[in-house]
Formats: sequence, C-alpha cells, structure tokens
Amino acid sequence: MRKMVFAVLGLVVAFQAFAAPPKAKVKIALIVESTVDDKGWCQAMHEAITAVQKKYGPTLVEYSYSEKMKPVDAGSAARQYASKGFDIIIAHGAQYKNLILEMAEEFPKTTFAFGTSADVGPKNVFTYMPQSEQTGYLNGLIAGSVTKSNIVGLVGPVDGGDAARYDRGFVLGVKASNPKADVKVAHTGSFGDFVKAGELAQTQIQAGADVLTGSSQQALGALRAVAAYKERPVWWVGQDVAQLHIPESTRVIAAASYNYGAVIEAIMERRAAGVLGGENLPLNFANGGFVYEFNSSVGPVLTKEIRAKVDAARAELTAGKLQLDWKAVKF
Repeated sequence: MRKMVFAVLGLVVAFQAFAAPPKAKVKIALIVESTVDDKGWCQAMHEAITAVQKKYGPTLVEYSYSEKMKPVDAGSAARQYASKGFDIIIAHGAQYKNLILEMAEEFPKTTFAFGTSADVGPKNVFTYMPQSEQTGYLNGLIAGSVTKSNIVGLVGPVDGGDAARYDRGFVLGVKASNPKADVKVAHTGSFGDFVKAGELAQTQIQAGADVLTGSSQQALGALRAVAAYKERPVWWVGQDVAQLHIPESTRVIAAASYNYGAVIEAIMERRAAGVLGGENLPLNFANGGFVYEFNSSVGPVLTKEIRAKVDAARAELTAGKLQLDWKAVKF
C-alpha cells in the first residue's frame, strides 16, 4: 500500500465553535491506547466528544470508542468503524500516524484525525497540536513561586510533541518567577508507564524537589508518589483538571486541561463544508482550547499574589501579547 506523505509544518488555522447544530447526523469514533477514564490524555478527548454529543444530542452525534488499542491492533478497529460508515475517526496519539495515513488512502471519504502533530496531512486527515507551552508556563509560574527548596521536578513521558512543548513552557515559567530554581527533568519514555513515573518522582523528591509536574496519562503515577510522600510538604501542578477531583488533589495547586471540544467542533464544521482534512488545528487559550483551574482547597500555599500573577500571564497569552520561545529551552 502506498504511503502518504505529510507536507512540512504548513497550514495552521484558528477555529471557533459551531454557531448552529450540525444539519445531518455525524458519527464519531475514538481510538485510544489507554482508557477513557485515565485521568489524563485519553479521558480529556473522551469527555470532549461526550460533551459535544450532549450539546447536540445523540440523534445528531453518534459516538463509539475503542480502548487499550496498541498501534498494531488499532487498524482493525479503525477499519471496522470506516466500514460501518463512521464519518470521523480519531486515533488519539502520534503513535497512530502511519496507521491513519494508510487508512486515509483506503477510505478517502472518511475524515481521520490524530494528534499531537504540527504536520499537515492529506486531504482527509486533520492533525491537532496543543500549544501546551502556554499551560506549562502558568504551572511553572506557580512552581517557581511556591518552591522553598528552589528545586522543582518534571516527570515527562517522551521529549516530543505537546509534551515537549509543555515541559519547556514549564521551565520558562519557573525561571520567570524564580531564576534561582533548578528544574530537574526526567522522562519515562512512555505515555502509560505509571510505575516508572512514580519512581522518577520519588527520585526527584529525595533530591529535594518540593513541587513537581508531569504530562500525559503516565503523570498520574508521579502525582500518586507526591500525594503519598509524608516526610515534608510536596506539591503538584497538573496537566489535567481531572486531577483536581481525585483523592490526590490535596497536593494539586492548579491544573490545566485541553478542551478538545474545540477540535471536534472544528472538524465537524469543516466536514459539513466539504473539507475532509488537510489542516492542522491548534489548541491555545485564544481559541478556547485550554481550561485552567486553581484548587481553592489547598490553603495558604496558593496566595492571592500567585493567583494574580498567573491570571495576568493567562490574559497576556490569550491576547497574544506574550509569546513563549519554548524551542530555546534545551535539556
């Protein structure tokens, strides 16, 4: 089967939510490598699609999903969805890139999407890329302000995609609020290795880190290590607001989430207009692609001054007045 090749970092577009309900029923399928309740990456996309379905009703938006799909297994699930007439098939992870390119050629009338990726795909493939340096920056501002040891920990999955952007934005935020702080960076090498994430977090805490962060579903392992630590106060700033509503939330100062509803509605809108793909859809504060929440129950650690600092930076990011040179950060 002939491989389809992406254009290089080309078209990036802004998008707004639907002004009106879709005129015809839209069938959406989601393929994820973890589960739809993983308190992270996969749950964020699942909840976005269910929110869109709730907004327009199941008569206009039909939704189905497949969990625990390794790339080698996902092809059969995607082919079944396409054969059953699903309009939009989302494989939620850059690891599905090759699969989606092959499937897109086989089913040219089906809209496929995957992310994160800043590439521009063929005419029936959308990609999406969170500009997560923005959420990382806000979390970094908090971490740099809160740390007493001047040591901050970062447990990442892999150094690529939106995770790389988040990590570097976090470092920029820490340094902006506390130039003396040392950010210790480690990667599990996996999006789903909860055990290793916990081990890396423990290592960073033992090295003096008193504020940590991490992204993707594996970060839950690091958060659990933070919440279980009893020797001294250790805090967390999160990359999924679901972390504010679990037992470990007692250590979570604030958290950001991706609002993939903006991506879903953009894809629906474009498909309704006859555009099946060929665009890269960003998520940022300006287009409503991010949600950011403080944890009001953590007590005096979250001061009015810190909140004001973060709110001011968020306003600047939303207005486009603050540009973050995340690529300049080297690990």
